[in-house]
Amino acid sequence: MNSKLLIFGSKSFNESLNEVKEYLNYSLIFYDFFDKSQLIDPSISAIIVDSYILDKINLNKINNKPILLLERSDKVKKFKYDENINFPISFNDLRNKITKIVSAFKFNINSSLKIKDYILDKNEKKLIKDKIFISITEREVRLIELLFDKKKALTKSYILKKIWNYSENADTHTIETHIYRLRKKIYTKFNDDKFILNFDKGYIIWKKEI
Repeated sequence: MNSKLLIFGSKSFNESLNEVKEYLNYSLIFYDFFDKSQLIDPSISAIIVDSYILDKINLNKINNKPILLLERSDKVKKFKYDENINFPISFNDLRNKITKIVSAFKFNINSSLKIKDYILDKNEKKLIKDKIFISITEREVRLIELLFDKKKALTKSYILKKIWNYSENADTHTIETHIYRLRKKIYTKFNDDKFILNFDKGYIIWKKEI
């Protein structure tokens, strides 16, 4: 997939970037206005915004792409962004800064999962809600991911195959014990007894609150 940078900039800023686009290893798409539909393209890796046109763009509405901001005034403090660009800057430094922020953003996306009102931090092995968290095991991380990924309740045998790979030391009681302990952690910390639900056909984590 061809990676792209979405550019919101003044005429002079856009012309400057256009002159050096071959050094950036990205396709550049230029706009002077903001619409959320512009972010749908999955090949867009990052957004660069010239602070001269911040009155046309609300950066706080952008939450699914990393933002690099060309700083030129104090008003940028009112907006969230991930990295700043201060000119003069070399082509190599600019390319490295873009690559770094894109890599960091992808890592953070891959290492966390939003589940209802919670964030599952797979890297830190934490389940977080409203800045409160519980520590969980690697196997509990995998269990939560599996139960949340599917749209239907999962049987004990299916979970056993996916998480334990039919280990000699594992059986359906192993699954029941792990889920019981995980539920207890969540209820004790968050007073939530509906995070993992069980039915006749097995266990599930609903996509939305019930």
